[in-house]
Amino acid sequence: MVFAQQASAPQGGAAAIGALLPLILIFFVFYFLLIMPQQKKQKAHKKMLDDMKEGDKIITVGGIIGTVSKIKENVVTVELKEGVKVDFVRNAISQVVNPGSESK
Repeated sequence: MVFAQQASAPQGGAAAIGALLPLILIFFVFYFLLIMPQQKKQKAHKKMLDDMKEGDKIITVGGIIGTVSKIKENVVTVELKEGVKVDFVRNAISQVVNPGSESK
């Protein structure tokens, strides 16, 4: 017996787009739920670091709390208590607690 093979008709471009639609949808969901909020957070942190000035009370990434006594380019000198000063890289600052507060 000889069986004839049925050739399926070539599908048009609509089927290809329909196959890619779930991938496109997943990309947009990831962008709006993960990528965009992370970019906002990074932008806010950079603005906070750029606005930081002497006298601000800060918390470092390691949890050290102190007052900014000097800022020189990428190095921030933090006074932990009277007479104890430590230098940190600017990116090691986690947050500014009280902008402009003096430690005296």
